Amino acid sequence: MLISLFLISIVRADDLVIERTGDVLAVLIPVTAYGSTLYMDDFDGQIAFYKSIGVASVVTLGLKYSVKRERPDGSNTRSFPSGHTMYAFQGATFIYRRYGLQYALAAYTGALFVGYSRIKSDKHYLGDVLAGAAIGTLSSWFFTERYKTVTLSPLSQNGSYGMTLTYRW
Repeated sequence: MLISLFLISIVRADDLVIERTGDVLAVLIPVTAYGSTLYMDDFDGQIAFYKSIGVASVVTLGLKYSVKRERPDGSNTRSFPSGHTMYAFQGATFIYRRYGLQYALAAYTGALFVGYSRIKSDKHYLGDVLAGAAIGTLSSWFFTERYKTVTLSPLSQNGSYGMTLTYRW
C-alpha cells in the first residue's frame, strides 16, 4: 500500500523525476531479485537468474540493433524493445516464479511504473514497452522454477497437538 501511494505521488511529479525514478527501478528490481537468491543461499535460483537475464539481454540487444526503430525523441534508433522494461519485468517475474506472488507484487508495481516512465519520458512507444515486458517475463518464466522449501510447524487443534510438514514447490 505504501509503495502504491509513493508511486502515485511520483506519477504526479515532473517528467525528469518520473524518468529518473523509472531508471532506478529498472536496476533495483533485478538487483533485488538476484539479492534474494544470495540472502536465501539459493544457488539454483542464482543459476536460473543468470540464464534468464542473459537470454533476455541477448534477445533485447539483438532486436535493438537489428530492428533499428527510431525513438520518439529522435535520439537514436534503438527504441525497440525497451531494455529498461525488460529488466524490470525479468526481475519481477523471477521473484514471482521463484518465491511467490506475495513477494512479487511490489516488483510488478515498480515494473509497470518503469514502462510508464519510458513512454512518459518520450524514450519508447507502447509497443516497445510491451515487447520489453514480454521478453523479460517469458525469459524468467522459462528458466525459473519454484523454490522448494520444507516447513515444519506446530499444530494445535481441538485439544490435539502435533506437527505439520509442508513441502512447497
